[in-house]
Amino acid sequence: MDTLTLAVFAVLPALVIVGGLHDLTTMTIPNWVSGLLILGFVPAALLAGLDPWTIAAHVGVGLLALFVGAGMFALNWIGGGDAKLMAASCLWLGVSGSGMFLLWTGVAGGLFCLVLIFSRFYARPYAHQAPGWVAHLLEPRGDIPYGVAIAAGALMAFPSCDLMSVFAAGL
Repeated sequence: MDTLTLAVFAVLPALVIVGGLHDLTTMTIPNWVSGLLILGFVPAALLAGLDPWTIAAHVGVGLLALFVGAGMFALNWIGGGDAKLMAASCLWLGVSGSGMFLLWTGVAGGLFCLVLIFSRFYARPYAHQAPGWVAHLLEPRGDIPYGVAIAAGALMAFPSCDLMSVFAAGL
């Protein structure tokens, strides 16, 4: 396995971590994160040797996730960056990994929300000593940076997707 292949397959983990951390600290996920994920999928699919039908299935799952995410955004359940990060992650994960992605994202999101609620209740008096983004995160009725859960879900599901099974077979 050459260095270029390893670098291409590290795109998803690296960029979802960047997106999750950016959402945690600024409550936004830059468009370039999702854009680079979409661009990075093409060489990963080609290096993995995915057939055109499997690539089409990945694109279909990504588009479905984008439409569902847009609906959730319209209902004000998630932010626009969350919807795009979710869709770009589903593009990489395809049919085989998206179920685990949704499961892990839900679990991580629930745990993160519980920790955040607990922190907002108990750590609020100490927020003035913390960096500005922590104080903003601890606001009692503040938003929840769901990109953190999306990143955790993508990282947990990535080993189960067909891209990684093809990659692992080549090791």
